[in-house]
Order: sequence, then structure tokens, then C-alpha cells
Amino acid sequence: MDFQSSVSKLSSPVKDLVLSVTQNGRLHVGKQDKDEREVIEWIAKIEQGDLIKEAGLKTLGTQLVPRTFLVSNYLTAADVALYGALHPTISKLQPTQYFAHPTVTRYFDHIQTSVPVRTAADALAPAFALVPFDFSDAPRVERKVEAPKKKEKAVKEPAAEAGTSKAAPPAEAAAAPGEGKTQKKEKKGKKAPADDAGGKKKGAAPAKAAAADDGEPVPSMIDLRVGHIVDIMKHPDADGLYVEQIDIGEETGPRTVVSGLVNYIPIEQMRDKYLVAVCNLKPASMRGVKSFAMVLCATSKDGKDGGIELIQPPANSKPGDRVYFEGNEDATPLSQLNPKKKIFETIQPGFITLDSKEAAWVNPTTKSVHRIRTKEGVCVAPTLVGASLS
Repeated sequence: MDFQSSVSKLSSPVKDLVLSVTQNGRLHVGKQDKDEREVIEWIAKIEQGDLIKEAGLKTLGTQLVPRTFLVSNYLTAADVALYGALHPTISKLQPTQYFAHPTVTRYFDHIQTSVPVRTAADALAPAFALVPFDFSDAPRVERKVEAPKKKEKAVKEPAAEAGTSKAAPPAEAAAAPGEGKTQKKEKKGKKAPADDAGGKKKGAAPAKAAAADDGEPVPSMIDLRVGHIVDIMKHPDADGLYVEQIDIGEETGPRTVVSGLVNYIPIEQMRDKYLVAVCNLKPASMRGVKSFAMVLCATSKDGKDGGIELIQPPANSKPGDRVYFEGNEDATPLSQLNPKKKIFETIQPGFITLDSKEAAWVNPTTKSVHRIRTKEGVCVAPTLVGASLS
């Protein structure tokens, strides 16, 4: 079954909503064949009706726990169909009832406030009127903390008998976690010389300056890119966190990013903003939502109470534009920072905003200044001078 056939089986006005969004080019049916197949499968489930009845909300909630969207990490026609099909049920729930289905409520509110869905829904009013939710009296979720597991003591192997050779350890035990064959070969080679003040390795091609993490941490190892917030909501289980969808120019769609900025930057000032994203940190779960990048912010020299601002890329920047350090234009960042090596944590103390409010990294040894920029110009903080960046 193709996409059009699956949508044609949906009842009106849900079908009209899905067609309105997709035909206006505001939504992906699926960016890959695999994604499109999943979208069609979800629409078929929605059309059957059992999943969206009040009795089926518990099952649906379980399926939605690890998800921001139904398919992959971006909004698809499946989300529009599920939102439309849920609307008659959710709109009739009283607070005590939707408190009983927090995951479904979180998902529904997220989809109904996304720009493509809201635009189409308003055009089809009153069928898909905005459903208001009052969370002021929501019961707090009690989280059980598991007791730390005791580490088992390693059993010492008996000495090998005379005349016999000791068995080689398994491959997994022979290599440190995260180290593969390529990493081993790199260790056998000569250690790369330390970076000079400009961050380039002496005697090495500039394009390979940060290709491996076996040298001293340098800023060019960090993958910075221009991002654009295309959707944002408050984290359903954490008062101080936002959950953003940030377009960084990838074919797979926006990345889900969790930021602790609720108490410092109003949501209205976050919507539709262009920013600088740290894109090669190891993904981390924050209160049940996995975050795939970090928003680069400037924190006042007087501390958080003095203000926090998004670092802004120059005008005319586009999602995915490379952000680099002056003197390291041709360096290649690591595909992912190894958290055990504390690369970002080692570099971060040198991040600062200059008197000009320009974002920069100051080499702690040579005091040389390397401004953070794109091909369009230098990235800045709106008002903060002498602020730290993180």
C-alpha cells in the first residue's frame, strides 16, 4: 500500500487535515523509504481506531514514552493523523483524566502546537480547535532510584602451568571500551605533536588537524554548526527543561535537543531562533528524552542570575553552516567526542565573549584569541561581555 492509498482510508476531517499539511509541502511523508513504510504502517493502525479510543490510551502511552515523534526524529504525516484522530477523545478529557495519561497528553500538546499542524488545523476550524491543558495541579511523578550495583571483584586467574601458553584474552577484554582496530593502529603510530597557538598541528595537513582524539584537546575537535529551532515545548517531566527540534541541515531532519533554559530565556524568545549547536557530544537522556546536541549559550560573568543568552550566528546563516575557530578553518572535527577524555570540558574554560560581544576561544597558554565564526561572519552574544560559553 502506498501513502495516498493509506490516507484515503482515513475518515474526514482527519484525512483532510493530513492532506492539507502534506500537499502544501509543509511536511515530510518520510525522508527515507524505511521511514515512509513506518508512516504508512502507523496510519493503518490509526485508521483501525482501537489505538485512539480512551481504553487504548494506556497502550498508546507506553509506545510513546521513548518518542518525540512516531517515526524517526521529525514530524511526519503519521503524527498529523494521530493528532487528528485523538482530538475528539482528548478534547473531552477533564484534568484528572489527562493527568492519568501524561505521555499521550505531552505528545498531543507537542503536535498540536507545531507550526505546520496548527496552521492547517486553524484553517479547518472548529474541527481541530486548540485544546488547552492546565497542569498547575498536576500530581508530581515519583521516581524510584535504583540502588547502585556492587562491583564484582575480579577473579585472579591461576598462573599458567609450565610448558603451556596462557590463553589470549577475548577481543572485547583486550581493548578498552570504545576502542576498535583503527584506534589501536593509531596508538601504535607516533603521537601527534602538540598544537601551536593557532590550533594547527605542526607538520600535519590542516584537514586532519582534529581527525583523531589521541592528542591534546583542541577546539577544532568540537563540531559546531548553525541550527534553527523549528519547534519547542517544555519538557513534560522537568519544569526547567525545554525540548527543542533543531534543524542543523541534515537529511534525517531536525535533532531533538534538551536545554535547561526555561528559567532564563522565555519560550517566546526561543521560538524560530538561529543559534550555534554543539553537534558531536555523545547523546544523553534527560528525564526520559534523548538529547542529540547542545545549544551554545553565553552566561554572564556575574553568574546565571546575571543572564544567559543564545550565541547568535551572523546574518544570512543557514542551518548546517559550519562554525569554526579562526586559525582552524580547514580542521576536521571529531565525529563524536569521547566523554571519558573530557575534551569539551578541557576546552570550555577558554570560551568567552570579548568586549565586542564576539564569541571566541582564548588559548590559556599563549593568550591568543580565536574568534568563533562562519563564512558569513563572527558569532556574537546579544549583550553580554566577558561571559563564559557552554
